[in-house]
Amino acid sequence: MAEFSWLDELAARAPDDVLLHAPAGNWSAGEIHNELLALGERLSGSRVVGVLADNGPAWVVADLACQTSGIVHLPLPGFFNADQLRHALEQSGADTVLTDQPERIGQLDLGFAITGRWQGLTWLRRVVDAVALPPGTAKISFTSGSTGAPKGVCLSAAGLIDTALALRERLADLPLTRHLAVLPLALLLENVAGVYAPLLRRMPVHLPSLSTLGWAGMAGFDPAALDRAVHDTQPASLILVPELLKAWTLFLAHSGGRPENSLKFVAVGGARVAPELLATARQAGIPAYQGYGLTEGGSVLAINRPGDDGEGVGRPLRHAQISIESGELFVRTRAFLGYAGLPAPDGSSFPTGDLASFDAFGHLHLAGRRKNLLITSFGRNISPEWVEAGLLANPQILQAIVVGDGQAALSAIVVPMPGSSPVAIEQAIQRTNQQLPDYARIAHCITSPPFTPGNGLATGNGRPQRPAIIEHHRAALAALYAQEESSHVVL
Repeated sequence: MAEFSWLDELAARAPDDVLLHAPAGNWSAGEIHNELLALGERLSGSRVVGVLADNGPAWVVADLACQTSGIVHLPLPGFFNADQLRHALEQSGADTVLTDQPERIGQLDLGFAITGRWQGLTWLRRVVDAVALPPGTAKISFTSGSTGAPKGVCLSAAGLIDTALALRERLADLPLTRHLAVLPLALLLENVAGVYAPLLRRMPVHLPSLSTLGWAGMAGFDPAALDRAVHDTQPASLILVPELLKAWTLFLAHSGGRPENSLKFVAVGGARVAPELLATARQAGIPAYQGYGLTEGGSVLAINRPGDDGEGVGRPLRHAQISIESGELFVRTRAFLGYAGLPAPDGSSFPTGDLASFDAFGHLHLAGRRKNLLITSFGRNISPEWVEAGLLANPQILQAIVVGDGQAALSAIVVPMPGSSPVAIEQAIQRTNQQLPDYARIAHCITSPPFTPGNGLATGNGRPQRPAIIEHHRAALAALYAQEESSHVVL
Protein backbone atom coordinates (compact mmCIF):
# COMPACT_ATOMS: atom_id res chain seq x y z
CA MET A 1 0.00 0.00 0.00
CA ALA A 2 1.44 3.37 -1.07
CA GLU A 3 2.20 5.93 1.63
CA PHE A 4 -0.63 8.44 2.00
CA SER A 5 -0.05 11.99 0.73
CA TRP A 6 -2.36 14.98 0.99
CA LEU A 7 -0.68 16.42 -2.10
CA ASP A 8 -1.62 13.32 -4.09
CA GLU A 9 -5.14 13.40 -2.65
CA LEU A 10 -5.60 17.04 -3.69
CA ALA A 11 -4.01 16.52 -7.10
CA ALA A 12 -6.61 13.84 -7.83
CA ARG A 13 -9.39 16.46 -7.53
CA ALA A 14 -10.40 19.01 -10.13
CA PRO A 15 -8.34 22.13 -9.28
CA ASP A 16 -11.44 24.31 -8.96
CA ASP A 17 -13.35 21.96 -6.62
CA VAL A 18 -14.09 24.00 -3.49
CA LEU A 19 -13.18 22.01 -0.37
CA LEU A 20 -13.08 24.62 2.39
CA HIS A 21 -15.86 27.18 2.84
CA ALA A 22 -15.56 30.22 5.12
CA PRO A 23 -17.06 33.73 5.29
CA ALA A 24 -13.68 35.26 4.42
CA GLY A 25 -13.31 33.16 1.27
CA ASN A 26 -13.37 29.63 -0.10
CA TRP A 27 -10.42 27.39 -0.93
CA SER A 28 -10.32 25.04 -3.90
CA ALA A 29 -8.33 21.83 -4.19
CA GLY A 30 -5.79 23.53 -6.45
CA GLU A 31 -5.36 26.48 -4.11
CA ILE A 32 -4.85 24.24 -1.10
CA HIS A 33 -2.35 22.08 -3.03
CA ASN A 34 -0.28 25.09 -4.04
CA GLU A 35 -0.41 26.65 -0.57
CA LEU A 36 0.78 23.41 1.03
CA LEU A 37 3.88 23.53 -1.15
CA ALA A 38 4.53 27.23 -0.48
CA LEU A 39 3.88 27.00 3.24
CA GLY A 40 6.00 23.88 3.49
CA GLU A 41 8.98 25.81 2.18
CA ARG A 42 8.41 28.61 4.68
CA LEU A 43 8.14 26.06 7.51
CA SER A 44 11.27 24.19 6.49
CA GLY A 45 13.31 25.60 9.39
CA SER A 46 10.72 24.66 12.02
CA ARG A 47 10.52 21.49 14.12
CA VAL A 48 7.29 21.95 16.09
CA VAL A 49 4.61 24.41 14.97
CA GLY A 50 1.93 25.52 17.43
CA VAL A 51 -1.33 26.84 16.01
CA LEU A 52 -3.51 28.98 18.28
CA ALA A 53 -6.32 30.26 16.09
CA ASP A 54 -10.05 30.35 15.49
CA ASN A 55 -11.67 27.81 13.18
CA GLY A 56 -11.06 28.63 9.54
CA PRO A 57 -9.26 27.52 6.38
CA ALA A 58 -5.90 28.87 7.61
CA TRP A 59 -5.99 26.42 10.56
CA VAL A 60 -6.69 23.49 8.24
CA VAL A 61 -4.07 24.47 5.65
CA ALA A 62 -1.41 24.92 8.36
CA ASP A 63 -2.29 21.48 9.77
CA LEU A 64 -2.06 19.78 6.37
CA ALA A 65 1.16 21.63 5.51
CA CYS A 66 2.83 20.38 8.68
CA GLN A 67 1.77 16.83 7.92
CA THR A 68 2.88 17.11 4.29
CA SER A 69 6.28 18.53 5.26
CA GLY A 70 6.99 16.12 8.12
CA ILE A 71 6.82 18.87 10.74
CA VAL A 72 5.17 18.29 14.10
CA HIS A 73 1.88 20.15 14.55
CA LEU A 74 0.90 21.32 18.03
CA PRO A 75 -2.80 22.36 18.09
CA LEU A 76 -3.34 24.85 20.92
CA PRO A 77 -6.94 25.06 22.18
CA GLY A 78 -8.19 28.59 22.65
CA PHE A 79 -9.68 27.68 26.02
CA PHE A 80 -6.26 26.81 27.52
CA ASN A 81 -5.21 29.24 30.22
CA ALA A 82 -1.74 30.82 30.31
CA ASP A 83 -0.22 28.05 32.43
CA GLN A 84 -1.57 25.36 30.12
CA LEU A 85 -0.31 27.16 27.01
CA ARG A 86 3.12 27.58 28.55
CA HIS A 87 3.20 23.93 29.57
CA ALA A 88 2.26 22.73 26.08
CA LEU A 89 4.82 24.95 24.35
CA GLU A 90 7.61 23.99 26.76
CA GLN A 91 6.84 20.26 26.83
CA SER A 92 6.77 20.08 23.03
CA GLY A 93 9.75 22.33 22.37
CA ALA A 94 7.68 24.39 19.92
CA ASP A 95 9.85 26.82 17.99
CA THR A 96 7.14 28.34 15.77
CA VAL A 97 3.61 29.60 16.47
CA LEU A 98 0.92 30.74 14.04
CA THR A 99 -1.81 32.64 15.85
CA ASP A 100 -4.58 35.19 15.70
CA GLN A 101 -3.86 35.97 19.38
CA PRO A 102 -0.16 37.01 19.40
CA GLU A 103 -0.57 38.95 22.63
CA ARG A 104 -1.37 35.73 24.51
CA ILE A 105 1.86 34.14 23.28
CA GLY A 106 3.86 37.28 24.06
CA GLN A 107 2.57 37.40 27.63
CA LEU A 108 4.03 33.93 28.26
CA ASP A 109 7.56 35.40 27.99
CA LEU A 110 8.97 32.30 26.29
CA GLY A 111 11.21 34.13 23.84
CA PHE A 112 8.90 34.22 20.82
CA ALA A 113 9.35 37.13 18.40
CA ILE A 114 7.07 38.20 15.56
CA THR A 115 8.62 37.44 12.18
CA GLY A 116 5.76 37.99 9.76
CA ARG A 117 2.17 37.30 8.77
CA TRP A 118 0.40 34.52 6.88
CA GLN A 119 -3.29 34.26 5.95
CA GLY A 120 -4.33 36.64 8.71
CA LEU A 121 -2.22 34.86 11.34
CA THR A 122 0.85 36.25 13.09
CA TRP A 123 4.04 34.22 12.63
CA LEU A 124 6.26 33.92 15.72
CA ARG A 125 9.62 32.17 16.10
CA ARG A 126 12.08 31.46 18.87
CA VAL A 127 15.37 29.63 19.31
CA VAL A 128 14.91 26.72 21.68
CA ASP A 129 16.52 23.35 22.26
CA ALA A 130 14.73 20.42 20.68
CA VAL A 131 12.68 18.15 22.93
CA ALA A 132 12.93 14.38 22.44
CA LEU A 133 9.69 13.08 20.93
CA PRO A 134 8.77 9.55 19.86
CA PRO A 135 9.96 8.82 16.30
CA GLY A 136 7.22 9.44 13.77
CA THR A 137 5.38 12.06 15.84
CA ALA A 138 3.25 14.18 13.51
CA LYS A 139 0.90 15.79 16.00
CA ILE A 140 0.94 16.45 19.74
CA SER A 141 -2.56 16.68 21.14
CA PHE A 142 -2.56 18.10 24.65
CA THR A 143 -5.53 16.93 26.66
CA SER A 144 -6.89 18.78 29.66
CA GLY A 145 -5.42 16.85 32.55
CA SER A 146 -7.42 16.35 35.72
CA THR A 147 -4.72 18.24 37.64
CA GLY A 148 -4.83 21.19 35.22
CA ALA A 149 -1.53 20.35 33.49
CA PRO A 150 -2.39 19.03 30.02
CA LYS A 151 -0.78 15.80 28.84
CA GLY A 152 0.83 15.75 25.37
CA VAL A 153 -0.27 12.71 23.37
CA CYS A 154 2.14 12.06 20.48
CA LEU A 155 0.37 10.74 17.39
CA SER A 156 1.49 9.42 14.02
CA ALA A 157 0.17 10.75 10.72
CA ALA A 158 -0.48 7.20 9.48
CA GLY A 159 -2.56 6.41 12.56
CA LEU A 160 -4.69 9.53 12.17
CA ILE A 161 -5.31 8.76 8.51
CA ASP A 162 -6.24 5.20 9.55
CA THR A 163 -9.02 6.68 11.69
CA ALA A 164 -10.28 8.95 8.92
CA LEU A 165 -10.28 6.14 6.35
CA ALA A 166 -12.10 3.80 8.73
CA LEU A 167 -14.76 6.46 9.31
CA ARG A 168 -15.10 7.01 5.58
CA GLU A 169 -15.64 3.29 5.11
CA ARG A 170 -18.19 2.99 7.96
CA LEU A 171 -20.30 5.87 6.62
CA ALA A 172 -19.67 5.33 2.91
CA ASP A 173 -23.30 4.63 1.91
CA LEU A 174 -24.82 7.58 3.79
CA PRO A 175 -25.84 10.56 1.59
CA LEU A 176 -23.34 13.00 3.09
CA THR A 177 -22.56 16.01 0.93
CA ARG A 178 -21.03 18.69 3.21
CA HIS A 179 -19.82 18.95 6.80
CA LEU A 180 -20.14 21.87 9.22
CA ALA A 181 -17.30 22.04 11.77
CA VAL A 182 -18.93 23.00 15.08
CA LEU A 183 -16.27 21.96 17.61
CA PRO A 184 -12.91 23.77 17.87
CA LEU A 185 -10.46 22.35 15.31
CA ALA A 186 -7.84 22.06 18.05
CA LEU A 187 -9.92 19.15 19.43
CA LEU A 188 -8.74 15.95 17.79
CA LEU A 189 -12.33 14.76 17.27
CA GLU A 190 -13.21 17.63 14.90
CA ASN A 191 -9.72 17.67 13.39
CA VAL A 192 -9.81 14.01 12.32
CA ALA A 193 -13.52 13.18 11.98
CA GLY A 194 -14.62 16.65 10.88
CA VAL A 195 -11.80 17.57 8.47
CA TYR A 196 -9.74 14.55 7.42
CA ALA A 197 -12.66 12.13 7.00
CA PRO A 198 -14.83 14.53 4.94
CA LEU A 199 -11.89 15.58 2.74
CA LEU A 200 -11.01 11.94 2.08
CA ARG A 201 -14.64 11.45 1.09
CA ARG A 202 -14.30 14.53 -1.12
CA MET A 203 -16.87 16.42 0.94
CA PRO A 204 -16.46 20.18 1.38
CA VAL A 205 -16.11 21.44 4.95
CA HIS A 206 -17.72 24.65 6.21
CA LEU A 207 -15.53 26.54 8.69
CA PRO A 208 -17.30 29.54 10.26
CA SER A 209 -15.79 31.21 13.30
CA LEU A 210 -16.57 29.65 16.66
CA SER A 211 -18.41 32.77 17.87
CA THR A 212 -20.89 32.58 14.98
CA LEU A 213 -21.59 28.96 15.94
CA GLY A 214 -22.62 29.93 19.47
CA TRP A 215 -19.39 29.50 21.44
CA ALA A 216 -19.33 32.34 23.96
CA GLY A 217 -16.45 31.53 26.30
CA MET A 218 -17.39 31.82 29.97
CA ALA A 219 -20.92 32.82 28.93
CA GLY A 220 -21.56 29.29 27.71
CA PHE A 221 -23.08 28.28 24.38
CA ASP A 222 -25.90 29.84 22.35
CA PRO A 223 -27.91 27.13 20.54
CA ALA A 224 -29.80 29.75 18.54
CA ALA A 225 -26.52 30.67 16.81
CA LEU A 226 -25.85 27.00 16.02
CA ASP A 227 -29.36 26.69 14.60
CA ARG A 228 -28.78 29.71 12.36
CA ALA A 229 -25.48 28.28 11.13
CA VAL A 230 -27.13 24.97 10.26
CA HIS A 231 -29.87 26.79 8.32
CA ASP A 232 -27.30 28.96 6.52
CA THR A 233 -24.90 26.19 5.49
CA GLN A 234 -27.36 23.26 5.18
CA PRO A 235 -24.79 20.62 6.15
CA ALA A 236 -25.29 16.87 5.88
CA SER A 237 -23.16 16.11 8.95
CA LEU A 238 -22.09 17.61 12.28
CA ILE A 239 -20.15 16.49 15.33
CA LEU A 240 -21.50 17.53 18.74
CA VAL A 241 -20.70 16.84 22.36
CA PRO A 242 -23.67 15.82 24.54
CA GLU A 243 -24.07 19.25 26.13
CA LEU A 244 -24.41 20.95 22.72
CA LEU A 245 -26.83 18.28 21.53
CA LYS A 246 -28.98 18.86 24.59
CA ALA A 247 -28.90 22.65 24.25
CA TRP A 248 -29.89 22.51 20.57
CA THR A 249 -32.61 19.93 21.23
CA LEU A 250 -34.16 22.11 23.94
CA PHE A 251 -33.92 25.17 21.70
CA LEU A 252 -35.80 23.37 18.92
CA ALA A 253 -38.43 22.18 21.39
CA HIS A 254 -39.00 25.72 22.70
CA SER A 255 -38.87 27.46 19.32
CA GLY A 256 -40.88 24.87 17.41
CA GLY A 257 -38.16 24.71 14.77
CA ARG A 258 -36.70 21.78 12.87
CA PRO A 259 -33.21 21.22 11.42
CA GLU A 260 -32.64 21.43 7.70
CA ASN A 261 -33.64 18.35 5.68
CA SER A 262 -30.05 18.25 4.43
CA LEU A 263 -28.88 17.01 7.84
CA LYS A 264 -28.41 13.23 7.69
CA PHE A 265 -25.91 12.34 10.41
CA VAL A 266 -24.89 13.94 13.70
CA ALA A 267 -22.11 12.13 15.56
CA VAL A 268 -22.16 12.65 19.33
CA GLY A 269 -19.11 11.91 21.46
CA GLY A 270 -16.88 13.17 24.23
CA ALA A 271 -18.99 11.81 27.11
CA ARG A 272 -21.73 9.27 27.75
CA VAL A 273 -25.05 10.12 26.11
CA ALA A 274 -28.28 9.09 27.80
CA PRO A 275 -30.58 7.06 25.51
CA GLU A 276 -33.39 9.46 26.47
CA LEU A 277 -31.43 12.42 25.10
CA LEU A 278 -30.77 10.65 21.81
CA ALA A 279 -34.46 9.74 21.51
CA THR A 280 -35.55 13.32 22.27
CA ALA A 281 -33.04 14.74 19.78
CA ARG A 282 -34.30 12.43 17.04
CA GLN A 283 -37.89 13.43 17.77
CA ALA A 284 -36.75 17.03 17.26
CA GLY A 285 -35.34 16.08 13.85
CA ILE A 286 -31.66 15.71 14.80
CA PRO A 287 -30.28 12.40 13.42
CA ALA A 288 -27.97 11.86 16.41
CA TYR A 289 -25.79 8.75 16.80
CA GLN A 290 -23.43 8.04 19.67
CA GLY A 291 -19.78 7.15 19.19
CA TYR A 292 -16.68 6.62 21.29
CA GLY A 293 -13.03 7.49 21.04
CA LEU A 294 -10.04 8.86 22.88
CA THR A 295 -6.99 10.87 21.97
CA GLU A 296 -4.58 7.97 22.50
CA GLY A 297 -6.58 5.91 20.00
CA GLY A 298 -6.35 8.59 17.31
CA SER A 299 -9.91 9.84 18.05
CA VAL A 300 -12.94 7.76 16.98
CA LEU A 301 -12.84 4.04 17.78
CA ALA A 302 -16.50 2.98 17.55
CA ILE A 303 -19.70 4.54 16.28
CA ASN A 304 -23.39 3.90 15.72
CA ARG A 305 -24.99 4.74 12.40
CA PRO A 306 -28.34 4.40 10.63
CA GLY A 307 -29.07 0.71 10.16
CA ASP A 308 -26.52 -0.32 12.78
CA ASP A 309 -27.59 1.43 15.95
CA GLY A 310 -27.92 0.48 19.60
CA GLU A 311 -27.81 1.78 23.16
CA GLY A 312 -24.03 1.32 23.34
CA VAL A 313 -21.39 3.40 21.57
CA GLY A 314 -21.46 1.36 18.37
CA ARG A 315 -19.44 -1.19 16.51
CA PRO A 316 -15.64 -0.73 16.57
CA LEU A 317 -13.99 0.67 13.45
CA ARG A 318 -11.75 -1.67 11.50
CA HIS A 319 -8.46 0.11 12.29
CA ALA A 320 -8.73 -0.42 16.05
CA GLN A 321 -7.79 -3.57 17.94
CA ILE A 322 -10.10 -3.60 20.95
CA SER A 323 -10.12 -6.09 23.80
CA ILE A 324 -11.59 -6.29 27.29
CA GLU A 325 -9.47 -7.52 30.17
CA SER A 326 -10.92 -7.82 33.68
CA GLY A 327 -13.76 -5.58 32.60
CA GLU A 328 -11.47 -2.79 31.30
CA LEU A 329 -11.23 -1.70 27.67
CA PHE A 330 -7.82 -1.98 25.99
CA VAL A 331 -7.10 -0.37 22.60
CA ARG A 332 -4.32 -0.57 20.06
CA THR A 333 -3.97 1.56 16.93
CA ARG A 334 -1.08 2.91 14.88
CA ALA A 335 -1.79 6.43 16.15
CA PHE A 336 -0.47 6.38 19.71
CA LEU A 337 3.31 6.78 20.04
CA GLY A 338 3.60 7.92 23.65
CA TYR A 339 3.54 11.14 25.66
CA ALA A 340 5.77 14.18 25.32
CA GLY A 341 8.47 14.11 27.97
CA LEU A 342 7.83 10.50 29.01
CA PRO A 343 9.40 7.18 27.96
CA ALA A 344 7.82 5.56 24.89
CA PRO A 345 5.34 2.72 25.57
CA ASP A 346 6.15 -0.85 24.61
CA GLY A 347 3.65 -0.93 21.75
CA SER A 348 1.15 -3.16 23.53
CA SER A 349 -2.54 -2.34 23.92
CA PHE A 350 -3.35 0.86 25.80
CA PRO A 351 -5.50 0.58 28.97
CA THR A 352 -8.25 3.17 28.54
CA GLY A 353 -9.57 3.08 32.10
CA ASP A 354 -13.08 2.57 30.71
CA LEU A 355 -15.21 -0.29 32.00
CA ALA A 356 -16.77 -1.98 28.99
CA SER A 357 -18.44 -5.03 27.45
CA PHE A 358 -19.63 -6.27 24.07
CA ASP A 359 -23.21 -7.32 23.37
CA ALA A 360 -24.29 -10.22 21.18
CA PHE A 361 -24.29 -7.96 18.10
CA GLY A 362 -20.68 -6.87 18.53
CA HIS A 363 -21.58 -3.39 19.79
CA LEU A 364 -19.43 -1.83 22.48
CA HIS A 365 -21.04 -0.77 25.78
CA LEU A 366 -19.35 1.45 28.36
CA ALA A 367 -20.07 1.30 32.08
CA GLY A 368 -18.06 4.26 33.37
CA ARG A 369 -14.47 4.90 34.35
CA ARG A 370 -12.60 2.43 36.52
CA LYS A 371 -11.03 5.25 38.55
CA ASN A 372 -14.44 6.91 39.06
CA LEU A 373 -16.10 3.82 40.51
CA LEU A 374 -17.85 4.70 43.77
CA ILE A 375 -18.01 2.21 46.64
CA THR A 376 -20.55 3.25 49.25
CA SER A 377 -20.18 2.57 52.95
CA PHE A 378 -22.63 -0.30 52.39
CA GLY A 379 -20.18 -1.89 49.94
CA ARG A 380 -22.20 -1.23 46.78
CA ASN A 381 -20.21 -0.50 43.59
CA ILE A 382 -21.74 2.31 41.54
CA SER A 383 -20.58 3.84 38.27
CA PRO A 384 -21.34 7.58 38.62
CA GLU A 385 -21.69 7.95 34.85
CA TRP A 386 -24.74 5.67 34.97
CA VAL A 387 -26.53 7.90 37.49
CA GLU A 388 -25.35 11.10 35.79
CA ALA A 389 -26.81 9.99 32.47
CA GLY A 390 -30.18 9.64 34.16
CA LEU A 391 -29.92 13.14 35.64
CA LEU A 392 -28.91 14.64 32.31
CA ALA A 393 -31.96 13.14 30.63
CA ASN A 394 -33.96 15.84 32.46
CA PRO A 395 -34.23 19.12 30.52
CA GLN A 396 -33.93 21.05 33.80
CA ILE A 397 -30.35 19.84 34.37
CA LEU A 398 -27.51 21.13 32.19
CA GLN A 399 -24.56 19.32 33.82
CA ALA A 400 -24.16 16.90 36.70
CA ILE A 401 -21.51 15.05 38.70
CA VAL A 402 -22.32 12.31 41.20
CA VAL A 403 -20.11 11.69 44.25
CA GLY A 404 -20.30 9.54 47.36
CA ASP A 405 -17.30 7.24 47.59
CA GLY A 406 -17.21 5.83 51.13
CA GLN A 407 -20.48 7.54 52.05
CA ALA A 408 -23.83 6.04 52.97
CA ALA A 409 -25.64 7.83 50.12
CA LEU A 410 -24.88 9.60 46.88
CA SER A 411 -24.81 13.35 46.29
CA ALA A 412 -25.11 15.26 43.04
CA ILE A 413 -23.39 18.48 42.02
CA VAL A 414 -25.84 19.93 39.51
CA VAL A 415 -25.71 22.83 37.06
CA PRO A 416 -29.33 23.91 36.45
CA MET A 417 -30.51 24.80 32.98
CA PRO A 418 -30.98 28.59 32.86
CA GLY A 419 -34.46 29.39 34.18
CA SER A 420 -34.85 26.14 36.14
CA SER A 421 -36.05 26.73 39.71
CA PRO A 422 -34.83 24.82 42.78
CA VAL A 423 -38.20 23.08 42.88
CA ALA A 424 -37.81 21.97 39.26
CA ILE A 425 -34.34 20.59 40.01
CA GLU A 426 -35.66 18.67 43.02
CA GLN A 427 -38.46 17.21 40.91
CA ALA A 428 -35.96 16.20 38.21
CA ILE A 429 -33.87 14.37 40.81
CA GLN A 430 -36.97 12.61 42.12
CA ARG A 431 -37.87 11.46 38.61
CA THR A 432 -34.35 10.11 38.14
CA ASN A 433 -34.43 8.34 41.49
CA GLN A 434 -37.62 6.54 40.49
CA GLN A 435 -35.65 4.85 37.69
CA LEU A 436 -32.79 3.78 39.97
CA PRO A 437 -32.38 1.08 42.63
CA ASP A 438 -32.42 2.43 46.16
CA TYR A 439 -28.63 2.13 46.67
CA ALA A 440 -27.95 4.35 43.62
CA ARG A 441 -30.41 7.14 44.36
CA ILE A 442 -29.41 10.76 44.97
CA ALA A 443 -29.89 11.83 48.58
CA HIS A 444 -28.33 15.31 48.46
CA CYS A 445 -27.86 18.01 45.83
CA ILE A 446 -25.53 20.99 45.48
CA THR A 447 -26.15 23.51 42.68
CA SER A 448 -23.15 24.92 40.86
CA PRO A 449 -22.21 27.46 38.19
CA PRO A 450 -21.53 25.85 34.78
CA PHE A 451 -18.52 23.58 34.32
CA THR A 452 -16.49 25.22 31.55
CA PRO A 453 -12.95 25.04 30.15
CA GLY A 454 -12.52 28.66 31.20
CA ASN A 455 -12.95 27.93 34.91
CA GLY A 456 -11.05 24.65 34.71
CA LEU A 457 -14.10 22.52 35.49
CA ALA A 458 -14.52 21.00 31.99
CA THR A 459 -12.35 19.85 29.11
CA GLY A 460 -12.51 21.49 25.70
CA ASN A 461 -15.14 19.05 24.46
CA GLY A 462 -17.36 19.70 27.47
CA ARG A 463 -16.49 16.68 29.61
CA PRO A 464 -16.66 17.68 33.30
CA GLN A 465 -13.33 17.60 35.13
CA ARG A 466 -14.46 15.42 38.02
CA PRO A 467 -11.53 15.94 40.45
CA ALA A 468 -11.54 19.71 39.91
CA ILE A 469 -15.31 19.94 40.47
CA ILE A 470 -15.14 17.88 43.64
CA GLU A 471 -12.26 20.02 44.95
CA HIS A 472 -14.17 23.20 44.06
CA HIS A 473 -17.15 22.03 46.14
CA ARG A 474 -15.16 20.30 48.85
CA ALA A 475 -16.44 22.51 51.69
CA ALA A 476 -20.11 22.13 50.69
CA LEU A 477 -19.72 18.37 50.35
CA ALA A 478 -18.04 18.14 53.75
CA ALA A 479 -20.96 20.03 55.28
CA LEU A 480 -23.44 17.61 53.68
CA TYR A 481 -21.54 14.59 54.97
CA ALA A 482 -21.27 16.08 58.47
CA GLN A 483 -25.00 16.77 58.51
CA GLU A 484 -25.69 13.21 57.40
CA GLU A 485 -23.45 11.76 60.12
CA SER A 486 -25.03 13.90 62.84
CA SER A 487 -28.50 12.74 61.82
CA HIS A 488 -27.43 9.15 62.55
CA VAL A 489 -26.13 9.86 66.06
CA VAL A 490 -28.22 8.28 68.83
CA LEU A 491 -28.23 10.22 72.12
